[in-house]
Amino acid sequence: MTSARRRCGDRGAATAELAMALPILVAVTFGLVWLLSVGTSELRTVDAAREAARAAARGDPADGQQVGPPGTRIAVTDDGSEVVATATAQVQGPGGLFGWLPSVDLTARATAAKEVP
Repeated sequence: MTSARRRCGDRGAATAELAMALPILVAVTFGLVWLLSVGTSELRTVDAAREAARAAARGDPADGQQVGPPGTRIAVTDDGSEVVATATAQVQGPGGLFGWLPSVDLTARATAAKEVP
């Protein structure tokens, strides 16, 4: 008879545990997606700097903003033999649950030897 009482007392425990854990799992999933977004934006910022350095080394306009994330800024310096491109971008935190997170500033530098015609 004690086993019958025990089974009735445990009834619904799995549902309650799931209801407690589900918001945490959703928050962790959103956090991981945001980290994936930051990683992708970092790769795009590196590509933008590299693209701008190569273009400037050839003597073309250094424009890597189409490659980088939205709002990418590129600064190019030329010392005569090398061209250094610095790309900066900012990734905003996701809204909703993670609206309190600060934005992430990304910076990438690329150097290219100047081509002589």
